[in-house]
Amino acid sequence: MADLQSPGPPRSTADLFGDPVDSHPVWFKQSSFLQPNFDSESYIADRRTFVPFETLRSELHSHLSSLKHELVDLINRDYADFVNLSTKLVDVDAAVVRMRAPLSEIREKILVFCSAVEASLLALQTGLRQRAEASAAREVLELLLDTFHVVSKVEKLIKELPSVPADWSNGDVNFAEKDLDHLSNGFSIQHTENETNIRETQSVLLDRIASEMNRFKFYITHAQNLPFIENMEKRIQNASLLLDASLGHCFVDGLEHRDANVIFNCLRAYAAIDNTRRAEEIFRSTVVAPLIQKIIPHSSSGVVGGGASGDELEEDYKKIKQYIEKDCKFLLEISSTENSGLHVFSFLSNSILIEVLSAIQKGRPWAFSPGRPTEFLKNYKSSLDFLAHLEGYCPSRSAVAKFRAEAVYAEFMKQWNVGVYFSLRFQEIAGALDSALAGASLVPIQTSHSERRNSQDLTLKPSVTLLECLKSCWREDVVVLSCSDKLFRLSLQLLSRYSNWLSSGLAARKAGNAGSNPGSEWAISAVPDDFVYIIHDLNCLVAEICGDFLRHVIGLLSSCSTEVLEPVEQSILQGAKSLKDLIPIVMNSIIEAVVKKSVEDLKQLKGITATYRMTNKPLPVRHSPYVSGVLHPLKAFLDGERANTYLTRDIRDELLHGAAFEITGHYHELVADLVSLAKKTDSSLLRIRQGAQRRGGASSDVSENNVSNTDKICMQLFLDVQEYGRNLSALGVEAAKIPAYRSLRQCVAPTDSQNTIRAGLAYTK
Repeated sequence: MADLQSPGPPRSTADLFGDPVDSHPVWFKQSSFLQPNFDSESYIADRRTFVPFETLRSELHSHLSSLKHELVDLINRDYADFVNLSTKLVDVDAAVVRMRAPLSEIREKILVFCSAVEASLLALQTGLRQRAEASAAREVLELLLDTFHVVSKVEKLIKELPSVPADWSNGDVNFAEKDLDHLSNGFSIQHTENETNIRETQSVLLDRIASEMNRFKFYITHAQNLPFIENMEKRIQNASLLLDASLGHCFVDGLEHRDANVIFNCLRAYAAIDNTRRAEEIFRSTVVAPLIQKIIPHSSSGVVGGGASGDELEEDYKKIKQYIEKDCKFLLEISSTENSGLHVFSFLSNSILIEVLSAIQKGRPWAFSPGRPTEFLKNYKSSLDFLAHLEGYCPSRSAVAKFRAEAVYAEFMKQWNVGVYFSLRFQEIAGALDSALAGASLVPIQTSHSERRNSQDLTLKPSVTLLECLKSCWREDVVVLSCSDKLFRLSLQLLSRYSNWLSSGLAARKAGNAGSNPGSEWAISAVPDDFVYIIHDLNCLVAEICGDFLRHVIGLLSSCSTEVLEPVEQSILQGAKSLKDLIPIVMNSIIEAVVKKSVEDLKQLKGITATYRMTNKPLPVRHSPYVSGVLHPLKAFLDGERANTYLTRDIRDELLHGAAFEITGHYHELVADLVSLAKKTDSSLLRIRQGAQRRGGASSDVSENNVSNTDKICMQLFLDVQEYGRNLSALGVEAAKIPAYRSLRQCVAPTDSQNTIRAGLAYTK
């Protein structure tokens, strides 16, 4: 039988290249089949995500085949033991019966034990639940008993107060209407040490009662909607009313006599029952309100007396500060005692500031009106100073933050409509500049004979108005730090408006039409001397803006960070640069105007052709009269009073050379056209003459000694150009350095002078 089970000859474990025959891919782990939680379906699903199904099936078949071969090998190796196994299994059924009996007995015992455990657990849980219910009922009972004891204790302590006026129960504690020197027992309180002791004892008892009431409120919170508590509601209300009335009277009495111990105990009591608003209202009505009424008298119907002057609110604040220092400081110091727990009170905002706000609204309503910007700003700054004075009574930064977070503080600041104030200032400042720029002509500043104008002063009304508007934005009686961003933007807008006014006017002048740029009529009618004022004012404005104006603005904003100051400085400098960039454009307008006048004289060049055409005039020996007038407009402008007074040497030289270059360029164009036309005319006449001579049979030779009309014209032009060069030199311009002048001389120079001119041109180059 062993032969029948033989698998045949053993297989080689390696193929021709040395790789194992039964080797598997890396992803095929045989150990996975031996894991106790192996699941075939999940295994196949996991492998199919990255292995084709056919490949997986092939590997599984291969693995199955190897397992079968391994099983056969094991059987063949231990075949004798495998055959004897069946012969050793004798009386197996009887052994199974013997083992089943004790196992059944153990099972029954376990079931009985589990039933006993479950019964014990149920009994235990029932006992615990009953115990918890009893404990909760006991807690409620203890809570009710504590509540009853607290109410009884509060009632007893109230009865033990040294003096209880009969009318305290109604809660009225206004000593302006009540006689505070009368007590409910009929005894008159004398101003003696006995009175002080009674008052202090009373405050101590009230502090103790308030602590009990605080404890009572804690019990009520945890025992709501219980019949016992509802039945005690009337007693609770009576106790609360008596406590409130007694505490209010004691607090008023302490304020009247400035008894620090009594006030301290009363404040502790108010803090204990979480009724700080009541203490703040009593202090406001009994101490603050009468004082403010004296300073700012008013009635429920409105203002009492006449109107106020612009600085009356500032005077009112001074008096209020004195009263606070005299009559309120003692309470503020008591409420800010360290580690006293009295920081919950806000007497500064809910007693003082709220009363001041109410008094101003009723007695000084015009103080909040931005319709009068100067008075509004003065009152606004006085109010900010008053708030800073109140913050001085805060003992810490957290107290200052709390004061600023109060609703009364926000309401007080809301009364000052700074946005409307800025709008009015914007219209005032921007409107002034717009009015100055709306003129149809440039208006110089008028000065009296007694005043002597400085060369550093501004000359035109728009320029003066711009500088005044810029300074107005940052004047002390205008600037508001909370609007500093808007004022800074307005300053840049003013610079931009002035810059656009100039550039639009210059563009309209160059185009020769102001229709596309309304408001540019001034530039059309302006003369070169007017542009001198503009250049001078631009230089002065740039110097002022980059100097004193910039330092003043940075000084006002010095409290800001560097991240704010640097962009502000750069923006102002950029605005000044935009003005400085206009100077070359203005200079070009001057040059264009001067060149235009000079070109009018150059048009006389056409007369030279008529002078020498078809005439027998000899070669010219003098320059033409028009040459003297070509540079006359330029010389007259530079020698004028305005140019000498308001233009720097560098600008005058730049204008001189710019105009000289332009005039020479026009001169060259006119001369080149004239010479070209003359040569074409001579060429045509020569062809006509030669044709006539050929038809007449005469000789066609032309004498070389004859001088043509073109030569005469060129000679005249040459003399004119030489004189023009001498005039340029007289003005301080080297004619040889002007390319158009060199081309001009070469164009009209005689033939025998061409070589000399070319050599000179090469030398100058």
